[in-house]
Amino acid sequence: MQKTILTCAITGNLTTREQHPRLPVTPREIANSAVAAAKAGASIVHLHARDPQTGKGSMQLEYYKDIVDQIRNEDPNVIINLTTGEGGRFVPGSIEPREPESGTTLVRPEIRVSHVETLKPEICTLDFNTMWSGNAVVINSPQNIKIMADRIYSNGVKPEIEIFDSSDLHMLKHFIELGIIKTPVMVQMVLGVRYGAVANPQTMAYLVSQLPDDCLWAGFGIGRMEFPMVAQAWLLGGHIRVGMEDNLYISKGKLTSGNAELVTKARVIVEHLGGQIATPDDARQMLAL
Repeated sequence: MQKTILTCAITGNLTTREQHPRLPVTPREIANSAVAAAKAGASIVHLHARDPQTGKGSMQLEYYKDIVDQIRNEDPNVIINLTTGEGGRFVPGSIEPREPESGTTLVRPEIRVSHVETLKPEICTLDFNTMWSGNAVVINSPQNIKIMADRIYSNGVKPEIEIFDSSDLHMLKHFIELGIIKTPVMVQMVLGVRYGAVANPQTMAYLVSQLPDDCLWAGFGIGRMEFPMVAQAWLLGGHIRVGMEDNLYISKGKLTSGNAELVTKARVIVEHLGGQIATPDDARQMLAL
């Protein structure tokens, strides 16, 4: 039985302080929470940056650099995974759909990976989804995914392929055939996003059955399905993810004290099932970093 890689998604870009007063927002808060998650058992920390003044997701290199530098100074062993998801949202105009409204962040693909090219984390995400998210359309066109993938690989970074539905998985397999995505491939299944794949055992089992060869995969659930999907992913032989990006509650009606508590609960679930959490070095070996 292989060890289980545990990723902690620290803050994301959609959850808010109104939903949880202790959500990490500033670079110092995000770095502190990431280090605490690593001490609790996370092998990988998945990072978004936020504007400290507004709390909204940010693409500013200075914020990413501040977060990464602090984590590397305090825990040089944990694996850093930076998002490239920022910059993909388009809100159609209510009168003229071609005109973007407030909330649109859509930018060229080169901009979305510029912080990865500068900071060179071991891993970064690469989203394959085009779908509705709230009042916005998340757009990841095949041509833009290719541009981002080429730049990620050229900087020695491993992309974690994010799939939100079966169509994303079909595109991934085609990209592998074309040689755009290299094997062994790292796949993260995002379950429970509205209008995406449902977070239940049947959906996860189907997606696992369709994965390409030479693939290491993880899966997670949004909101109240976070911990049920921890158990389901482990039972199917996959790896796991938790964190305040995906869920703010430790149990029904009770807000979590922070990312470390979510990691601890996920680790205990795996251990009670008979598994063992991978160290960062274990994860590096499994992921061929």
